[in-house]
Parts: sequence; C-alpha cells; structure tokens
Amino acid sequence: MALTPQNNQAFLREVDEELRRDQMASFGKRWGLWIALAVVLLLAGFGSWIWWKHHRTEQQAAQGVLLQQAMDDIGASRVNAAGAPLAELANSDSDGFRASAKFVQADVLLRKQDLKGAAAKFAEVANDASMPGEFRDLALVRQTAAEYDTLKPQAVVDRLRGLATKQSPWFGSAGEMVAIAYLRMNRRDLAGKMFGEIAATDSVPESIRQRAVQMASGLGVDAAAPQATATPTSEEKNAG
Repeated sequence: MALTPQNNQAFLREVDEELRRDQMASFGKRWGLWIALAVVLLLAGFGSWIWWKHHRTEQQAAQGVLLQQAMDDIGASRVNAAGAPLAELANSDSDGFRASAKFVQADVLLRKQDLKGAAAKFAEVANDASMPGEFRDLALVRQTAAEYDTLKPQAVVDRLRGLATKQSPWFGSAGEMVAIAYLRMNRRDLAGKMFGEIAATDSVPESIRQRAVQMASGLGVDAAAPQATATPTSEEKNAG
C-alpha cells in the first residue's frame, strides 16, 4: 500500500528525528567526558581568577596602609621606624608601591646628606626595565640631580638629552641641568638656546622659567616667561 504524501512526510520526520537522536547519543558517548572536564576546568579557572582578584585587592590595601604608616613615621621624625615597612614595600610586586618606597628611601638619604646613597636608590628605579617609563624618567632626573657635582658635563648631556625637550614632562629640571652642563663646557650658545626654550614653555614650573629668563638674558638671549597658570605641572606635583 503506497504512502500518501502526508504519511510520507511524517515518516521522513520520524527517520530524521531518530537519526538526530542517534547522532547526539554517539556524540555524547564520544565527547561527553571531555566536555564535562572542560566545564570543570573553566569553572575552576574562573574561581581561581575571582580568588586572585580578591587577594590582589586585599594585598594592595595592606600595602597602602604600610606606606601610609611609613609616611606618618617620617612626618613624626621617626625615620628609623619607617625603615622596615619601606624595605618591605621596596620589594613589592606592585610597580607603584615599589617605586614609591624607593623614592621615599632616597629622600630620607637626601635628608641625611647621603647623596651617593640617594643616587643609587634612584638608579634602582631608573634601571628597572619592568617599571613604567614615567617612574624611570623621574628617577633618572632625580638621580642626576643627586650626583650632578660628580658628573662630567658631557655625561649629564648624554644622560638627559632625551628628557630635555619640550615634549617631556621633566623638561624644566632636565633642561636646566643640561643648560648648566653646556655652560661648564663653555658652550654659551647651546646654554642660551636651552634656557630660552625653557623660559618659553608654559608647562615648565614657574620658578624654573623665571630662572631660565634670567640666565638666558645674561647669555644674550631675549626670553620672557609666559603667564603662569593655576594648573600645577608634573614637576610641581612631584616637587619635594
């Protein structure tokens, strides 16, 4: 007895559904264990990530408290008490806390007139390739300032040339040291040009611009500092 078109379609649907069930059963037998294992690993990885993020947050909070404690001790003239927390933070895996601790350690040495020790501490940050460039640049400027009197003029120029440009946030400090190095090399032309550029750059702290105006004028360069703005510059924020 021949099937009607309706019966034929129903038969084909049943065959198709049976084939799909067989395929799913075969897929489950073949890959089910691996899929379950992948889900378990995914959940385990996600759980580990949540734990690590929570642990990291707690760790950074604890380091923040430690840094504040050290700063409070220094502010209260308990410099020796600040030594231990600063030493711990100086080995932190956080770039910010590690750099901050070493900057503070260097400043403590500067207060003690230990210029060599301070320069070495700044050099640790400047030479740390894992640190962000902003930290390293600031450390290089401060390292150079700490050991300036022991450096040859050409060494100062070579070290700070990349930071003694208008594009650098440390142009004021780096440019001033380079200009003075030029004077020590009897290159009054280069010194006058550098002082003139510093005086004309409004991103440079006002105190440095005013000195640059006076130095440029003494070297025969007509320079006038622009009007000061109320917004602090990078160097003013990091002063002291």
